[in-house]
Amino acid sequence: MSTSQPLHSGEAPLTGKMLWIAALALAAGNFVAVLDTTIANVSVANIAGGLGVTSSQGTWVITSYAVAEAITVPLTGWLAARFGAVRVFVTSMLMFGLCSALCGFANSLGLLIAARILQGLAGGPLMPLSQTLLLRIFPKGKAGAATGIWAMTTLIAPIMGPILGGVLCDQASWPWIFFINVPIALACAWFSWGLLKRYEHALERFSFDAIGLGLLIVWVGALQIMLDEGKDQDWFASTEICILAFVAVIGFAAFLVWELTEEHPIVDLRVFRHRGYTMSLVTLVLAFGGFFSISVLTPLWLQSYMGYTATWAGMTTAWSGVLAVMTAPLVAAMAMKMDGRKLVFVGVSWLGLVTLWRAFGVTDMTYWQIALPLLLMGLGMPLFFVPLTGLALSSVDEEETASAAGLMNFMRTLSGAFATSLVNTVWENRIRFNHASLVGQLDVSGESTRGLLDSGMSMDSVRATLDRILESQSVMLATNQLFMAIAVILIIAALTIWLAPKPSRVADTSAAH
Repeated sequence: MSTSQPLHSGEAPLTGKMLWIAALALAAGNFVAVLDTTIANVSVANIAGGLGVTSSQGTWVITSYAVAEAITVPLTGWLAARFGAVRVFVTSMLMFGLCSALCGFANSLGLLIAARILQGLAGGPLMPLSQTLLLRIFPKGKAGAATGIWAMTTLIAPIMGPILGGVLCDQASWPWIFFINVPIALACAWFSWGLLKRYEHALERFSFDAIGLGLLIVWVGALQIMLDEGKDQDWFASTEICILAFVAVIGFAAFLVWELTEEHPIVDLRVFRHRGYTMSLVTLVLAFGGFFSISVLTPLWLQSYMGYTATWAGMTTAWSGVLAVMTAPLVAAMAMKMDGRKLVFVGVSWLGLVTLWRAFGVTDMTYWQIALPLLLMGLGMPLFFVPLTGLALSSVDEEETASAAGLMNFMRTLSGAFATSLVNTVWENRIRFNHASLVGQLDVSGESTRGLLDSGMSMDSVRATLDRILESQSVMLATNQLFMAIAVILIIAALTIWLAPKPSRVADTSAAH
């Protein structure tokens, strides 16, 4: 939901040094909120090792933050109208810093997950409100500069996340990926309040859809816990998983009925009546879910089985954003002149083809054999993200733009959380399946065993050596199988966009976040 409003008459925009200090504070707030969606991707192995849990449990650090963040996004408009955009931004910034500190001090997975949920709840309003306030303080003629600053921090933060996370894990320890947020949050809150409090708008009282929010939390929470816990509980053989599935289904059905009949819903589902918006959202969920799956799987694979440190895993993963940042301005200009469906189709298809290329990896791949496809992947990202937003928002009525943009952001964040759980579950299952399938084909003639025994190794050492080889091949095969499946999903997403009609107008994407 957007809260962007024009300045009151008589309010003078900030100028000179004060304008850029305020812009930097707002941009930094957006930066840390986005940064924390990816900074933990390369830190999962370190966190899991430090807390004595499995890597699959470690991914809850990613999913818990994403789900909590997604849930608070629809609340942003109501909070800003009720308490003021500046107050909500500053309070969220302070709470984000406090919860980041709690994450760093956590000495168990349970405490860390609880702190990450609180951090996500605080971080949700930061992204939309940073854009809203940037547009509010810049002169109207420089609105493009405000949007550009916001967009660049949104693009750069996911690139910096893996690099910064890797370096901090290797050079210090995993808690520092959270502690680093604290001074930034305090500085942003201080400068934002001091410079922006005079830009606060008059408060308004709107009805609040508490029942809708409650149902949203119930079904999303139940589904996410089911996805996270399912692989460890043997799925529907577990009573707990069956109960969670039942709660998720009933909660979702109740949520749909309530939101479609509520006068002021927390999530306006009526926008789905527009075919262009619906198809754009389906494309977004499939494509972003596939892309985020790659972003989670790659560093986990590199650290767990390819011998990469957290720093090098982060450096490798970050290549995917280099060309994205360089080409984003060009794509934004193209999106104003071309049919957005063509750009989205080319961008998502490119992501699918590069992912298909990655589905033929081998265990002795060099650094650049891994990094080059990730670098080239960046070409498709702006072609996907930038025009898809415009295409979706141009498909709804103008008065629905803010609600449609908020729902897009909610679904994008949620798809990343669900994809993280699913890709981790499927990857581990495929490793076990491949291991069981290959074990009967390992050294059938016994030649390798005899050769290793003749070299002076004991039988136990021989068995351990052969099992390591088998495990390595099982992992590589599972990774390739996942990339192949993700490539197919991305191609389907690319084709889906053609089900959307050609837009009849150009949308104002300043409501998007």
